[in-house]
This record gives sequence, C-alpha cells and structure tokens, in this order.
Amino acid sequence: MKPIIYNKHHATQSSNSRVRFLIFHYTAGNFSSSVNALTGPNVSAHYLVPDITDPSYLNAGYTGQEVFSLVDETKRAWHAGVSQWGNRSSLNDTSIGVEIVNLATFSQGVFNFPPYQPEQIVAIEQLAVNILERYPDISPTHVLGHSDVAVGRKSDPGPKFPWHALYLKGIGAWFDDATRDAYLQQYNETGIPARTELLKQFKTYGYDVSNASTEQGFTQLVRAFQLHFRPETYDGIMDVQTAANLAALVRKYFA
Repeated sequence: MKPIIYNKHHATQSSNSRVRFLIFHYTAGNFSSSVNALTGPNVSAHYLVPDITDPSYLNAGYTGQEVFSLVDETKRAWHAGVSQWGNRSSLNDTSIGVEIVNLATFSQGVFNFPPYQPEQIVAIEQLAVNILERYPDISPTHVLGHSDVAVGRKSDPGPKFPWHALYLKGIGAWFDDATRDAYLQQYNETGIPARTELLKQFKTYGYDVSNASTEQGFTQLVRAFQLHFRPETYDGIMDVQTAANLAALVRKYFA
C-alpha cells in the first residue's frame, strides 16, 4: 500500500478561523493556585497574565512581567462554561480565553475587586493587540468579559478592569460621548425607555436576555452591562446613565 501524500497545492479557500471572541477573566486566586487550577483537568485558558507583586509568583522565581501560554490557540480551552453572546452559545468553541491573576473575593454577599497592576495592563494590551491582529473576525463587540457572556453567574473581570483604556488602544468597544450625552439629555427629559425597548437594545448588542423576564434576572442583566460599560456604579439598577450608555453603543455598532 502506498503512503498517503498530503499535497496543499490545491488548498481550499472556503475556510476561516474558529476564533470569534476574546474573553477576559480574573482568577480570584494567587499565581500558584491559578496555575494549579488552570493546568488541572477541569478548567483551562489560553493565556495567564500574572501579577508581579504576588508573593507566590516571586517565590516561583519570576521577577518581570510574563504572559504564560497554557493552551494552543487552535484548541478549545475550558474557560467560558455555560455562555451566550448573540446567536452563539458554548463560547469555549469560538473564543480565546485570557485569565488574569487578581484576588477578587465574594464573602457574605459582598464583592471586593482589587485593582489590576499597571504591568498587567500593559501585558494585556500587548497580548490583545497581537491576538486581534491575527484574528480579524474578532469584532470590537466580541471583546468581552466573562460577566458579559455568563450574565448573573460571573462577575469577572470586574469593574476595575480598564475597558475604556483598552478601547483607546483599539481593543474592544465603547460608546461615543457625544451620542451618549444626547441620549442622556433625552432620557432626563422624557424618562428611561420602556423595559421592552431596553431588552431589545440589550439583545441587539449581544447580551443574553432569556432570563430577564423576572426582576432578579433583569437586575443581573443590568449589572453585567454596568460592570463593563458603567463600572462606577454596578448595582443593577437601570438609570438614565446606564440607559444612555446602552443606546449609544447600539447606535454606534448596530445602527
């Protein structure tokens, strides 16, 4: 039997990358525990960005800022879990996951979100720019946090994550201030749109609104949006600023 010869002279053009999303997380643990978790059998990510002030990182012999590649980008990593954005679910299949060492905690109903270190932010910027250059199918509205794609279930990367600063570097989406201000003036005069209209806007932007028919579900949806696009206050209460930010985003990216 003759051996099979793989000839790429007639390679197909009808293909594209599996990658459509870039999703950021925090680890809620130090470097040592994060490595143990992300290299175990249950959870993984494509990249891990440590905190250079973390004693467990320093004790491991590292000094400068590193970025660790844990899973090849051609393979699925198990970071998003049950997830939804637009008409896509199970986003492990179509995303690159970036875990960031951050000691966020949740205790007795209260979240604590420590700031990210400046060196981490620089590393995240460089990594994200590199990924987006190589995967042009990741649109600005597909650069997301775990809280965006797992509404009510997750809060990472949290309100201290610098979404707006990343947007200014060409990473992800953000609204235009002038458009937001116009909606803000309108809503201050006429009131916030009806909930049906708000849910339509959330869905248009990409959020999963399937559980937002209850008060708790709607609050969780609003909070998820605020964690990303109104991080100063993320109480889950729909107010004129949150509504204006949402309308300005839909106008910018989907009008």
